[in-house]
Amino acid sequence: MATVQVRYIVNDVDAAIPFYVDKLGFTLEMHPAPAFAMLSRGDLRLVLSAPNAAAGGGQPMPDGTAQQPGGWNRFAVEITDLASTVSELRASGAHFRNEIVTGVGGKQILVEDPSGNPIELFEPTIREARLRT
Repeated sequence: MATVQVRYIVNDVDAAIPFYVDKLGFTLEMHPAPAFAMLSRGDLRLVLSAPNAAAGGGQPMPDGTAQQPGGWNRFAVEITDLASTVSELRASGAHFRNEIVTGVGGKQILVEDPSGNPIELFEPTIREARLRT
């Protein structure tokens, strides 16, 4: 059951669903409208919303600023074999913002969903950095 929810604005919900489900192991929970879907992966619920002037989480801000994908905020998905996962994603045409880097707790890279939203793929190298120890 999800305990954390993240909303991403995407250009095309129908195009984003297979990326998250087929490439990153999410489960589609519901897709009741073209501009909305709810997915899950472990404790994470991912809500996808298309920019939508009429209703919902993709509405413009009160000052008229339209919501759009991208930015640098992201969630991380723990990966067992980062190099293999990156190779598979590259072969399928995924776009990366950087190359694999190593930090104090592990290795990571930023992959973009079809709308340009970043997802951090993270392979812990020390026990304390793992999501489940």
